[in-house]
Amino acid sequence: MPTPAAPAPPATRRPGLLISVLVAVLALAATACGGGSTKTNTGTDATSSGGGARASATSNRLEPLAPSPKPELPATVTSADGKKVTVKRADRIVPLSGSLSEIAFTLGLGKRVVARDITATFDQVKKLPVVTRNHDVSAENVLSLKPDLVLAETTSGPDEAMQQIRDAGVPVVVIDPAKGLDDVGTRIQKVAKTLGVPSAGRELTKRSQDRIAAVQKDIPARHGDKPRVAFLYLRGSASVYLIGGKESGATSLLKAAGAVDAGAESGLKKDFTAITSEALAKAAPDAILVMTKGLDSVGGMDGLVKIPGVAETPAGVDRRVVSVDDGVLLNYGPRTDQVLRSIVDQLYGKDGA
Repeated sequence: MPTPAAPAPPATRRPGLLISVLVAVLALAATACGGGSTKTNTGTDATSSGGGARASATSNRLEPLAPSPKPELPATVTSADGKKVTVKRADRIVPLSGSLSEIAFTLGLGKRVVARDITATFDQVKKLPVVTRNHDVSAENVLSLKPDLVLAETTSGPDEAMQQIRDAGVPVVVIDPAKGLDDVGTRIQKVAKTLGVPSAGRELTKRSQDRIAAVQKDIPARHGDKPRVAFLYLRGSASVYLIGGKESGATSLLKAAGAVDAGAESGLKKDFTAITSEALAKAAPDAILVMTKGLDSVGGMDGLVKIPGVAETPAGVDRRVVSVDDGVLLNYGPRTDQVLRSIVDQLYGKDGA
């Protein structure tokens, strides 16, 4: 990685960009990294420094399916690590990431979730005990909740802790990461099958896909070139300043929003590369996509344009930034339609201008 001394920046999609990104981001977000003026979940301006589009904030409260489905178990599934796992009960579920918690809750099974990872920050989960930090799973903490099922990511670890949970007789099902919008339904349905509610998985998949399609229908017709958007991963407190490339995870969202991933289009093939004036000049973004806590960490828009090369881009000149809540930007789950709506509203303006 370009900044080996810094806290883990977003990893590649090999196999777990989504979760690796969220772990790095949300561990900091949960401890409220400070500064800046970005506001989340309020519908107010994305930045108060001028030039930022008005954010259409994602809701921090999930919308579960109703009525709540009743799991039909046992169910045997193939875990992403190749193991065949038989799930006999789903009364005490411990998801090891915010993304998996979100899916379980939105399927209508939130009352069965007994703990959360630090990356789960939506409203319904806030009173649950934090027992793990994804890359730093504590087997003792997990087992103390007496779970009958653990949902894990391909990045969950360390391996010794995961094996200790399995050795205690607790089924562990590892879920493949989502790489883009096309994987939203696949991931939802894999979790639903594991929990014994496959029909609910199909229902939630259809709801999610329909809502994403509805957002795309509202994208205003554009004349001329599509807007070029660069995804920047920022952690000012750790001096981490990266530009996303082909494997960053943002390409699918930007394409769905009718935009071009400027970093990927400029030839950046990896997940993330250290920001340089040359890289930004080549990408020439019309707008910059950031996570809200990342924008906060550099001091908002005023701090963003002080990063070498940003002020010279069209986005920097126009002070045009698109800011999305850390916990949902790359989640590719039940709230992805809200993420896409936020990007579209900020990129084009709510009036379609």
